[in-house]
Amino acid sequence: MAKRQVQTTKIDGKRVRIVTTTGANGTRVQVTEAEPKEWELQAAQVRALRGMPEYGKQFLLAGDQNSAKRGPRAQMEASAAGMTPGEADMRIYIAGGQLRMIENKVGRGRLSPAQVDRHAALARMGFTVDVLRAVTTEDAAHQAVALVRGWLAENDNQSGQGQPRCSSTACA
Repeated sequence: MAKRQVQTTKIDGKRVRIVTTTGANGTRVQVTEAEPKEWELQAAQVRALRGMPEYGKQFLLAGDQNSAKRGPRAQMEASAAGMTPGEADMRIYIAGGQLRMIENKVGRGRLSPAQVDRHAALARMGFTVDVLRAVTTEDAAHQAVALVRGWLAENDNQSGQGQPRCSSTACA
């Protein structure tokens, strides 16, 4: 029976995945480019979305990193301040008072149990979390831009003009 070991490391500044298989026919080593980390997908999306001409006029965004590794004290502080396990990676605020959310997964990565629970709770309140899956930062950015453009077009069709509704002088 073959024994397989997988390791991700950096070589010449690039993340690579090394797969070593040892079996009856000897040892085989395969080195491939590693998939990006989830935060890298999100960072590419943020750059692309902020670069859209509609940004700041028709939509804004806010990102979270609820799954970031923290020590016990930092975790306690984050929880006390309202950080919620399972919360979506990005919130998109659309003119007219709409909230849309994006969750990122690398490849076939699964939602955590906290994400499944949180997304279901949000759905019960009428909010949808769109899960985008990508294996490159370019694809993640492209998907996010396409999704937001779709939301903006939908918003324009619903409101007729796509103009924000204001209840104060903040929009004047």
